[in-house]
Amino acid sequence: MLGWALTFLVIALIAAALGFGGIAGASAGIAKILFVIFLILFVVAMVARAMGGKPPV
Repeated sequence: MLGWALTFLVIALIAAALGFGGIAGASAGIAKILFVIFLILFVVAMVARAMGGKPPV
């Protein structure tokens, strides 16, 4: 998921450099949403692993 967020971020940067404001804004928004989802899932996985009795790596 982090890979997708970075992909959309790169698309947004390229679109912004070429002057495509609408595409850049949409790609940046998608990248932000995917990054937040990634962070939430990461925290949930770490908490679940800690509650399972295994120490986090």
